[in-house]
Amino acid sequence: MRLLERIFDLAIIGGGVNGCGIARDAVGRGNTVFLCEMNDLASGTSSWSTKLVHGGLRYLEYYEFRLVREALIEREILWGIAPHIIRPLRFVLPHHAGLRPAWLLRLGLFLYDHIGGRHLLPATRSVDLRRDEVGRPLIPNRYSRAFEYSDCFVDDARLVVLNARDAADKGAEIRTRTRATDIKQSDGIWTVSMVDTLTGARSSIQARALVNAGGPWVEDVLGRGAGVNAKAKVRLVQGSHIVVKKLYDHDRAYMFQNADGRIIFVIPYQDDFTLIGTTDRDYDGDPAKVKATPEEIEYLCAAASEYLAKPVTSADVVWTYSGVRPLYDDGASEAKAATRDYVFELDTPGGVPLLSIYGGKITTYRRLAEEALERLSPYLRSAKAREGWTGKWPLPGGDMDVSDIDGLIAELQRGYPFLAHAHARRLARAYGTRAIKLLGDAKSAADLGQTFGATLTEREVRYLMANEWAVTAEDIVWRRSKLGLRLSADEIAALDDWIRTHAVSQSPLLEAGGRS
Repeated sequence: MRLLERIFDLAIIGGGVNGCGIARDAVGRGNTVFLCEMNDLASGTSSWSTKLVHGGLRYLEYYEFRLVREALIEREILWGIAPHIIRPLRFVLPHHAGLRPAWLLRLGLFLYDHIGGRHLLPATRSVDLRRDEVGRPLIPNRYSRAFEYSDCFVDDARLVVLNARDAADKGAEIRTRTRATDIKQSDGIWTVSMVDTLTGARSSIQARALVNAGGPWVEDVLGRGAGVNAKAKVRLVQGSHIVVKKLYDHDRAYMFQNADGRIIFVIPYQDDFTLIGTTDRDYDGDPAKVKATPEEIEYLCAAASEYLAKPVTSADVVWTYSGVRPLYDDGASEAKAATRDYVFELDTPGGVPLLSIYGGKITTYRRLAEEALERLSPYLRSAKAREGWTGKWPLPGGDMDVSDIDGLIAELQRGYPFLAHAHARRLARAYGTRAIKLLGDAKSAADLGQTFGATLTEREVRYLMANEWAVTAEDIVWRRSKLGLRLSADEIAALDDWIRTHAVSQSPLLEAGGRS
């Protein structure tokens, strides 16, 4: 077993959005940081969300005003630091007679507009569905009025990867496919024993403080010898989504009220598709094996068909995905009512800190990271340095104005005239200004190497392997991108074969930075 001689200030178990967000913040304050993830980055909960950076309008019904306010503030902060992977989205909320009254919707949206310091996003407005184009996809004469409000769409998996990339650029050590098998404390130091899940190689590291960001596996991590009896409990809640071919031509999303009191989002997705979700049901199985059930698929189809003129059926579904949300168990009677707020549990066995994280939302990950470091400040040398910096410094590729994505697309097409507009747009949306580094000195499409389909080229794959910890075709087509919606099974298998024969080191291939 190899034991690293270096003692890290902070070790983090879990490579989801919370773990990678904490790693980025901690290393940026001057701490030495190590993070291990047993699978791929964002392979657990973080890549299976509804893809929204939002305040959570429905949480107002449960009086979660602090959570909603914090999320609304974070919404514009995150858009500002990652305008390539986050974009504004307008949501249409039809009034459904017999469900929430119109006055209650107006009140909720008034609070939504005013409690979170909205500066850039447009305000709520009333919509006449009989006259506005957003009424055309809906069942005629059933819905006459709606409210339109603002939130943001996010590429959730890329948000995780970019936090990890920035942490690594600043000196953090990020190890994927590395499972923590044993956690022990002695003489004021944590020792974390690990196994490489690809090679079986074993190693250990030492750290002065430990964060358990295991998500659905948070309690499992505590059971690996940490010597802690957790007081908090995790509630696993399954959320499933379906993807169908594009249902309408305009660019707005819908928020539909369902008869059971839940809400369903219908969102334009990846240009040619529509995303519908989510469900909320308690889950007691293996989080790694969660799948959308036939009942959930039918539920989502029925919920959408209550509003849409053209009914959605299971035959229309081209892809499903499901994730397990590791919510803090607050004793709520129903999964939909369980809090989405985050809770920390700080234990100090032998005087050595172990911080476990329960719950949280994609939208509040950055604030969660700040609060985690505040809890650990008595134990870290640099916890107080550069407080708040992550809200001001862009994520990799995000060094541009929030309104400049079209300018970047045009810049890519000027510099690389062989790129089709759709290809340039996809690269700009995924990599931001780092797309220029990815394309490098290419003078023609041939310079990008082998083509795997759907505009995915050898140069991009090599970049992802060297810079973004991609190891398999699944990593690339379902997390670094969503090209799996466009590639055939044979094309994905061919990509996997190519990757196996061209494996590269995970050290950065290209220098960090923005525009050339």
